[in-house]
Amino acid sequence: MSETVIRLLQLADHPALAALMAEMQGHYAVPCPPLDEIRAGLAALPAGVDILVAAKGQAILGFASACNLYPGPGLKSGFFLKEIYVADAARGMGLGRALMRALAELAIERGHKRIDWTADADDAPLLRFYEGLGAVAQTKKVFYRLTGEALEAVAKT
Repeated sequence: MSETVIRLLQLADHPALAALMAEMQGHYAVPCPPLDEIRAGLAALPAGVDILVAAKGQAILGFASACNLYPGPGLKSGFFLKEIYVADAARGMGLGRALMRALAELAIERGHKRIDWTADADDAPLLRFYEGLGAVAQTKKVFYRLTGEALEAVAKT
């Protein structure tokens, strides 16, 4: 049986990652586009996006998606972790921690000075996971979002 490895996304991973992303959408009870749209999005990733996968053979058991940010502290670059997800069937195997470790290694290798992310305030197990990594909640920051009609309105002003 093959070992689980954490590595950067490869083209051959797109179908399996698309299926895992569809699982993730169901897990969070949010709408999901068809698999072909997910695969098209993966094929057209914007510059500066890195996706790490937890792969076991052809299966993708988890992933972490991060974007490069600039400027950060000391006018250095950083990562913004947009998403980390481990398949329901693979939870408890240490894959989330392994993905975060690999992301931290990649950040250091690239000279990034920090990794930032958001988390659902009401997801206590997730918050414990992040705190267990040594992450510190940033209480002086407020998370904002422009979407839908508000986004359109700002674009027209």
